[in-house]
Amino acid sequence: MKVLVTGAGGMVGSHMVETLYAQGHHVVGTYYKPTTNLQEINPAIRMIECDVRYPMNIEKIIMKEKPEWIFHLAAQSYPTVSWDKPFETIDININGTVAVYEAVKKVRINELTDYDPMVVVACSSAEYGETLNHLDGDAVYVREDAPLLPLHPYGVSKVGQDLISFQYFMNDHIRCIRARIFNSTGTRKVQDVTSDFTYRAVQAEKVGVYELRVGNLETRRAIMDQRDLVNALLLLAEKGTPGEVYNISSEHIYRMRDIVDMIEKQTGHKFGIRIDPELLRPTDEKIIVGDVTKLKRDTGWKQQIPMEQTVGDMLEYWRKR
Repeated sequence: MKVLVTGAGGMVGSHMVETLYAQGHHVVGTYYKPTTNLQEINPAIRMIECDVRYPMNIEKIIMKEKPEWIFHLAAQSYPTVSWDKPFETIDININGTVAVYEAVKKVRINELTDYDPMVVVACSSAEYGETLNHLDGDAVYVREDAPLLPLHPYGVSKVGQDLISFQYFMNDHIRCIRARIFNSTGTRKVQDVTSDFTYRAVQAEKVGVYELRVGNLETRRAIMDQRDLVNALLLLAEKGTPGEVYNISSEHIYRMRDIVDMIEKQTGHKFGIRIDPELLRPTDEKIIVGDVTKLKRDTGWKQQIPMEQTVGDMLEYWRKR
C-alpha cells in the first residue's frame, strides 16, 4: 500500500513511517523544521521536506504518489508557542489541512476520478478546553460528543482542522478520520514529564550524582506510549468509520512519583529529590482521560505497552544519545 505521513519529523510521525516501512508498505514522509533527529530514521525511508503552508508543496507529492492512506500529522503542536505565534499556528494547522484535501480533489479532477484515499487527521484533546473544567470528578473521562471550547490558539487551530475535515467529508466525500489525541510519550519525545525525568536520570548516571529535579510528584496524568498511539492510528485507517471522530487516550493514570519509582528500579539507584519551584504550578490541572469506548468498539484497539517498558526504552534512548 502507498502511504503518506506528513509531519514525519515529529515524535509520532517518525515512529509511524518506520512502523509502516517494517510492515512492507511503500511509505513517504514529509518534514519541516523537525523536532527529532532525522538521522535516527531508517535511511531507506523516503523523506521529503515540505512546508504545508504552501499548497503546491503537498500537492506535488500527493499528485505523484497518489497514496491510499494519508496520515496528516504535520502541525505546530505546542500550545505555549501558539500564544506567541497565533498566525503561524492557525496557518499551519488549518490551511495545511485544507491543502491536503484540495490536493486530493485535484487528483480526482485531473487524473483519477475514483481516487479515494483514507485521510487520518491528528486532532487533539486540547479541543475540549474549558469543557473539562465543568465535568465532575477528579479524573475527567471525556467523550467525543463533549462541547469543543478550546482555551488557546493551538486548541482553536485543532478544532478548525477537525471541522474542516468533516466539511470535506460531507461535501466532497473524501473519507477521513478525526483522531483526537491525548497525552503520549516515548523515545524521541521532548518537553514532557517522562522525557524530562528520564533525560535528567541519565545525566545523573553520567556524573554519578543521583539527584533528580522535579515539580509536584503527586500530580497524576493519563499517559500512553507512542506505539499504542501509532497502532490506534493505523487501526483507524483500516477499520474506522469515515467521517467519524475518535478519542485516542491512555486508560491508565500514573502519579509522577510512579515515574520516578520506575526510573529508580530500572537504573538501580535511589535518587535524591530536589523540588524546583519553577516546575510547580499555582493550581494543578484535572486528570484528563479520553473515553475510548468508540475506538475499542470499532477497531479492537487496546493499550498494550506498560509505562515501565516506556520508561526503560526512554532511558536506553538517552544513554545511546
